[in-house]
Amino acid sequence: MSEKLVPRSEDFNEWYNSLVLRADLADYGPVRGTMIVKPYGWALWENIQQGLDRRFKATGHLNAGFPMFIPESFIKREAKHVEGFSPELAIVTHAGGQELEEPLVVRPTSETIIGHSFARWVQSYRDLPILINLWNSVVRWELRTKLFLRTSEFYWQEGHTAHATAEEAAFETRQMLDVYTDFAVNDAAIPVIPGEKSEVERFAGADRTFTLEAMMGDRRALQSATSHNLGQNFARAFDIKYLDTSNELQYCWTTSWGLSTRFIGAIIMVHGDDQGLVMPPRLAPYQTVIVPIYRKDGEKGEVLAAVERIRQSLTAAGVRVKVDDRDNLSPGYKFNDWELRGVPTRIEIGPRDVANHSVALARRDIPGRDGKQFVSQDGLAQTVQDLLAQIHHGMHAKALAFREAHTYEPADYDSFKEVVQDGFARVWWAGDNADEQRVKEETKATIRCFPLDTPAGRGKCFYTGRETDRLAIFARAY
Repeated sequence: MSEKLVPRSEDFNEWYNSLVLRADLADYGPVRGTMIVKPYGWALWENIQQGLDRRFKATGHLNAGFPMFIPESFIKREAKHVEGFSPELAIVTHAGGQELEEPLVVRPTSETIIGHSFARWVQSYRDLPILINLWNSVVRWELRTKLFLRTSEFYWQEGHTAHATAEEAAFETRQMLDVYTDFAVNDAAIPVIPGEKSEVERFAGADRTFTLEAMMGDRRALQSATSHNLGQNFARAFDIKYLDTSNELQYCWTTSWGLSTRFIGAIIMVHGDDQGLVMPPRLAPYQTVIVPIYRKDGEKGEVLAAVERIRQSLTAAGVRVKVDDRDNLSPGYKFNDWELRGVPTRIEIGPRDVANHSVALARRDIPGRDGKQFVSQDGLAQTVQDLLAQIHHGMHAKALAFREAHTYEPADYDSFKEVVQDGFARVWWAGDNADEQRVKEETKATIRCFPLDTPAGRGKCFYTGRETDRLAIFARAY
């Protein structure tokens, strides 16, 4: 704990990798590319799950569970889907000591097995819509891995729906993007750019893919959630049909959408600093840590009695509390430990505070003396809740200001090549797929999305020189 993290500005990659391990979020698994999520990291994921799950249920979705083994023939039914996922598939050829008649794919995503099931479940328009969500893990055999951001197995939720009309599917796709946006802003304090992917970056098998893009602390982009309008592609591949009100057979329209544990990576990289994690209050495993301070045995009893009284009042108010009563560690060590772990607020209480009926209240997002104040124990639960709200809004404002300060509008390709090494490029785009691929090869920057809030008007494409009404966000990305 005495060794400081490498500063973010010096080596962002090393800072990130060290922080994930030292903050006790995760560890490396014994199989290359796998990840062990430790209790502190899982508590954060649970809070993410809860924030999303209540939103999904509020929009009528129900949770379900599907097998992790998928017949290889299912994957091959949708041509673009198999082409997109083939390099990442993990395939089981033997089980029970025997070679299988048909190889099984370890679930990379569930559109195919969902399509197979929907085809059995849907007969009439009365069976629609089907709105389900899965909480599971998936396997994609990545060559280059990074804890939380890109691992061979990762945890996520994947929503799958079937509808009677194209309009319903389109509404669903955008609705779920809005759900993710609301979660990112109001729970994670992460400013995101909702937009549509280009054809080159579209999900394999989708008609349209929508995304949330966020800027990380090293000014690279991270795709934080996606929502796909699958059209009738999977319905035709799996024969998902229904009898409409005129008693005629029609193909369904389907969607899928997901957010994974890579969102934990976003929280780390958007909000973290040189001292460690900075947890958004609404998702933090602990929202406050209480550190008792005493030197003499005679002081211990009265301090701990006050600590317990405060803990109970905070817990009753719905604040997630941790009391650090480890006797073998100094208060200073504990301060640094919880600062590294990013707990939003810290309450310090010693004999003098007991006598004064006060506590020292420190906020993680403003380290040092500037973030500490002495407040009364009376009404402390409300004081902490108000401070947590301030911290949330301050973190979002800081991250938004950072993104805007590193978003540029280059007028030509030479300027573009320079600015995308240090941030986002917001540019007019009239290029085709080949142009997009050349830009990627030459700069490593991709179209992250066409923002949904594009202002009306037209502009000159920085690459082709042609007039266009399409505004794009380009960036290098994880």
